[in-house]
Formats: sequence, structure tokens, C-alpha cells
Amino acid sequence: MVSGQTGRGQYGGGFIELLMTGRDPGPQGRGGAVYNRPGASSAYGRNLRPQAGYEADPFEQARGQYRSPGRVASLGQPIEMERPIERVIDPRFHKQEVAYDGPHKAGTIIIDTPRRFLFLVQPGGRALRYGIGVGRPGFSWAGMKSVSRKAEWPTWTPPPEMLKRRPDLPRFMPGGPENPMGARALYLGSSLYRIHGTNEPHTIGQAVSSGCIRMTNDDVTDLYERVRVGARVLVI
Repeated sequence: MVSGQTGRGQYGGGFIELLMTGRDPGPQGRGGAVYNRPGASSAYGRNLRPQAGYEADPFEQARGQYRSPGRVASLGQPIEMERPIERVIDPRFHKQEVAYDGPHKAGTIIIDTPRRFLFLVQPGGRALRYGIGVGRPGFSWAGMKSVSRKAEWPTWTPPPEMLKRRPDLPRFMPGGPENPMGARALYLGSSLYRIHGTNEPHTIGQAVSSGCIRMTNDDVTDLYERVRVGARVLVI
């Protein structure tokens, strides 16, 4: 996690649109093939299967432990502030090495949408596992893509469909710490989907995007250095 990059964060992640107003804008109109997620998690090996309790929201308990910033008591006395929720990432979503016995060769990226994990297959029956943010209900997708290009500190141009739903969004943002695309981006085929960083690291482990895969800036930078253009990306 990169500290000091929560910033304004009002625009979500690149092509990742948080529901700041509480409205559900409905399904996305563009962005490559979108179809039902395969039901069998064994497609990428039994050692990566979910364990008991993985479906629970790891942030639910954390949300109840932190006060909202800026609250003031009725007599004008500031309320003692605890550590902000923006800095809380469940330890399960920290990068780690795990066993892998699936059929995919080293260099393949496997995105487990239900469990909020991205796996990079390594040689010797191992994989690197990263925590991710994924598409919210109605925006998740599944299929096989490939990395078509890579970019450092990418710019962000919201597509017309997103601007129609959110006319308050900027038409263009240069790359940098305030940009919702974060530090790095891996573009998936010719679609609008990307694997990219974020200026809202507290959303890792949640389903909040319009279909893109979001990582902390530290993790996406690490992945960026390990993955070549042309790498296969399986989304389940």
C-alpha cells in the first residue's frame, strides 16, 4: 500500500466508478465480451480454491471500528479520532506466495473475482497472490484476455458511457498520484478493462468498480515489472 495517495479519490479507479451518490447507474455498455462467470474454481488448480469464510466481507467489522473523520461533539469539542478506515487493508489481501497445481503456465494471470485475488503463476508449482478490487454487481465479467500494452502513471479519459452516468467526472486527467488509474496500468486486449493501481487503496478486497481490476500502487508496480505484453489473463 502506498501511503498518502488516498487524496481526493472522488473519481474511483480508472474506469472504476464508485457510487458516491448511492445511485446504481446500471450495467456497462462497452468494454469487450461480458458473460457469465464459470462456476468451477478448479479451472486454476485446487490449491487456489477458497477456504471456509472467504465469502464474508472482510471490511464489515473494520467499518464498525472507526469513526467517520471530521465529526464534532455538540458542544464544539473535537471527537478523538482513531486510525482512518482508508489505511485498513485486511491482511489476507497482502501479497504472498502460494502453492499452485493448475494447468496454466508460468506468466499467466488468473483473476478470481469472487475471492478478490489476482494470481501470477510462477515456475515450480507456485503463484504470487495479490488482493484486488473488482467490478460491483452488474459490472463483473469473465473470460480470457491478454495484456495488449503497459503504461506507467497512465492518464485517464472516462468513456462516454461513464460520462453519461456521471457527468461530474473530468473529461481527462493526467497521470499522477491523484489519478484514479494509479501508478501502473496493464491494458486487456482492445477492451476498456485494465488492471491498474488506485488512489483509494482502502477499496482493495471490495466489489466497487465498473469492471476494471484495481490493486494497490505497490502491488501493481510489482506485477507490472513481472508481466510481459502478450501475457494471458484469465478472469473467472
